[in-house]
Formats: sequence, C-alpha cells, structure tokens
Amino acid sequence: MLLKEIKNIYHLELDPLFPKEEVDSFFYLVIDHYLGLERFILAMQPNLVVSKENEDPLFFALSQLKQERPIQHILGKAHFCELEFRVDENVLIPRPETEELVYWIINEVQKGDPREEVKILDIGTGSGCIAISLAKNLPNAKAYALDISKKALQIAGENAMDNGVDIVFLEADILSLEGFKDKFDVIVSNPPYVRELEKLEMKNNVVEHEPGLALFVSDGDPLIFYKKITRFALSHLKKGGVLFFEINQYLGEEMKQLLEAENFSEIELRKDMFGNDRMLKGQLDPK
Repeated sequence: MLLKEIKNIYHLELDPLFPKEEVDSFFYLVIDHYLGLERFILAMQPNLVVSKENEDPLFFALSQLKQERPIQHILGKAHFCELEFRVDENVLIPRPETEELVYWIINEVQKGDPREEVKILDIGTGSGCIAISLAKNLPNAKAYALDISKKALQIAGENAMDNGVDIVFLEADILSLEGFKDKFDVIVSNPPYVRELEKLEMKNNVVEHEPGLALFVSDGDPLIFYKKITRFALSHLKKGGVLFFEINQYLGEEMKQLLEAENFSEIELRKDMFGNDRMLKGQLDPK
C-alpha cells in the first residue's frame, strides 16, 4: 500500500476524535518509530510503497489510537527536556508545562556556585522526568526522587539508567512520611492536583489511561499534597533553600497564600506557555 494512502486512512479514522494537526503528528511519530522515516518523506517520495509486513504495526497503532490510548503508551516512550523517557500506564506522561518548571529550576541553580553540590528532592517523581532532567543538566546536582508507587519507581529507575544519571530513589507516601532526616537545597513536586469536578474538562486518553493516583484529589481538600509538602519543606530545606511546585491553574492565589502562611519569601507565581498559572516558587528564610 502507498504510504500516503495509509496517512489518508489515519485521517479518515481519527479526524472525528482529534484535531487534524494532532492526527498528522500521530502519523509522523508512528512512521518514525516503526519505519525510521522522517516526516518529510512523502514530500520527497509521494509514491512510496509500504510492504505488508511494515503496514501491520502502523495499523495496530491506528487501532490503539481509535481507542484513545495515548500515543506515548503505544510507542512506549515520551520526549521531555530533549531526553527520552519510557512511559506506561503506571506513570504520567511528561508534559511541556513541566519542562518549563524544570528549566526554571535549572536557571535558578546555575546562579549559584557550580563547584558546590546541590541536593535536590523530587516528590512524586513518576517517570523520573523532573529529577533525571535536572541531574542531566546540572553536573553539581545530587538528585533524590520519591514516589509511593513501586511500579513507577521501576520505570523511573530504567529511565535514569537509559539517560546515564545516578538518582537516589525512595519508595514512600509523602502524606505519612516520618523520620526522614536529609536536608535539601531544592525540593520540587508536581503532585496530584486535578479536582474531581475538573474531570469533565479532561480528554478520555488522560482519564482512562493515566494513573488516577497521580492525577486526582478530592474537591474538599485539593491542596492536601501541597500542604504536606510545604510543611515537609520547612524542616527539610536548608536555610535559603527553595521550594518549587507545579500547580492547578485555578488555585494559584490559594497556593501563594499557603506559602505566605508558612513564612516563605521570594514567592513567585508563573504562567505556563498557555497563559495559565502553573508554577510557584518560594524560598526558606536564609537566616
């Protein structure tokens, strides 16, 4: 079959479910992954023929996309901060908004002395994308990553090995963690923050295929993780240490008030590329 005919079938089957530009993206990701073909191949070889053997994985991927399974799960990988990460149903798929948070942290750490070790703790690490990206970009970083899920930590460990960084992984529930003695220069977390009432705004490929444990909180106490992590940071950040959060876009002011109430300083709320309140930073009193 002609490759351009397969592309037309992708649009015929998927355009009712996704924007056309997204369907194009799916198609190009699939032919790159399974056939090693660049996205401009059809411009150069409009009559390229695909063998029956090579057709099969393309149509398998199409069948999975029709069920609204995330393309990253189908291919088993996602890209984040110019690195590649293994992903499956046990971890959240890394998102571009989280990349912005990582680059913010990198820029802040690079203002300090590059000869001094910087201890970083990532709470709720999932795929490990935050901790691994920080360790990869900050040679003076010693990164720790905590998660409640043993399966998530297994994926994160594989990702650390794939990307050539050493991470100290910790299996624990931050809501009940006690007796932890280490102190850090930076604590970062992208914890569950989507309220149950916001589920209706989300796409099926997220709600049905990504781990609810890492996504949702009750409407009655949506800041439950932020409250716990902020108090944890009070006793586990070094003096002058910095706390970074990815946050629910609708709760930016409430998050600022939370850090203010715990006497953090230099509090900064930032918007993401889509104009939503998404990132928050606060510093522990350096005195």
